Amino acid sequence: MRLFRYGKPGVEKPGVEWEGVKYDVSHLVHDFDEEFFSNNGIEKLKKDFKPGNASVIDETERIGAPVSKPGKIICIGLNYSKHAAESGMGVPEEPVIFFKASSSLSGPFDPVIIPKNSKKTDWEVELTVIIGKRANYVSEREAMDYVAGYAVHNDVSEREFQLERGGQWVKGKSCDTFAPLGPYLVTKDEIPDPHNLRLWLKLNGEILQDGNTSGFIFNIPQVISYLSQFMSLMPGDVISTGTPEGVGLGFDPPRYLKPGDVMELGIEGLGVSRQEAVSYKSLK
Repeated sequence: MRLFRYGKPGVEKPGVEWEGVKYDVSHLVHDFDEEFFSNNGIEKLKKDFKPGNASVIDETERIGAPVSKPGKIICIGLNYSKHAAESGMGVPEEPVIFFKASSSLSGPFDPVIIPKNSKKTDWEVELTVIIGKRANYVSEREAMDYVAGYAVHNDVSEREFQLERGGQWVKGKSCDTFAPLGPYLVTKDEIPDPHNLRLWLKLNGEILQDGNTSGFIFNIPQVISYLSQFMSLMPGDVISTGTPEGVGLGFDPPRYLKPGDVMELGIEGLGVSRQEAVSYKSLK
């Protein structure tokens, strides 16, 4: 099942894409949030959804992030060896963990705002895992039982803020619009092998990233088990699993986003998203 949310920012409604048609399911669920996942919402929705009883959504509607107000956006850094190399860093012995502020979450087709005083805003296509139930101290063997589904994520990053401002990667990862997510949450039963998915990113039509999740240093069960030793993974939490090589930082000379640049990115079976980079404007 493909879940999505649509409407104006802050007032999105839940929807389902079924056989290529988008349907509103707000008569069945309030939202795709922690409460939804905690209460076995996906299985209930699969049982209750009937296309004949649902309204078709106009294709012109804005698509928002497929998860509402996740408690955490947890990211795994340097999880592909070639990306670690292009970043000038060694292959990690344990997963590198950082967070993105939940306020960075945005829709898959919303603009990406280049922050005030930014000179090095960069792109990163990533597979995200959405947690379906609370996880504490889980084993690798049982870790996949805690997965609700998967989504496309652009882990937008400001490299100066991230790497040249006294550490703390979160500063370069958490600017507004730096976490475009979606277009869908695709339930895990639709993706037989999340460790063999092509993921790619184009900048202005040029393919710059073209990798496969088979290149993970730490696979999904390892990541979930590892994280659950240090924190509660809550329903609706988003885990971003790292990016393959081809980010702007890795070019010689480096390439960074300019206003008007268009990023298009996708993952096999999960859909395609598109964001235009725009200049910072004071928020109202």
